[in-house]
Amino acid sequence: MKEILIVLSGGRAKGNTAQLADAFMKGAVEAGHHVELVSLNKMQVNGCLGCNACRYGKRCVQKDDFHSLIPKIKKADLMVFASPLYFWTISSKMKAFIERFYCIAEEDENPPFGRYERYPVRDCAFLMTAADNYFWTFEQAASYYQFTLVNYIGFHDKGMLLAGGCGDTNGKPEITKTNHLQNAYHFGKAIYDGSSTDGTLL
Repeated sequence: MKEILIVLSGGRAKGNTAQLADAFMKGAVEAGHHVELVSLNKMQVNGCLGCNACRYGKRCVQKDDFHSLIPKIKKADLMVFASPLYFWTISSKMKAFIERFYCIAEEDENPPFGRYERYPVRDCAFLMTAADNYFWTFEQAASYYQFTLVNYIGFHDKGMLLAGGCGDTNGKPEITKTNHLQNAYHFGKAIYDGSSTDGTLL
């Protein structure tokens, strides 16, 4: 059994991204994993101030909800980042959350790949929804995930589910008219059993 933390950001309470995360969670729970979902929409998590107080042995100076998430981050075997596509990348809430990883990093005297700190290493996965579904729709968001979480922080990538064509941004969620929820369910159920995935999982 794995400890899985799903971090949901942006979007509507019962919107496309929330439904995608729920489907993933259902599959993971059925596979026997312990899953917790936290919504950044219900929390106050500010972006990093760059004050570097945390580099001098101090607790992050910001008095917000990120501190309550640190034990969950450190406990998780897998972190799933779930965001709608906003202006061709992740939501601002998700970016602020990722920025705050800075305060839980540790000094590394021999850092690989140009890093100068060491982060808690976890598995990670990425879920994203969008109205559009062009060949370039997710390019910037997928690049941010790969570069920041995998290449820089050093997480182990377990895959992405990029769910395009989920309806007009001015209308109701239409993810139920696609096969994305079924794919998310199978993604969650098979994420640790080595099963092959279909083409929506990159």
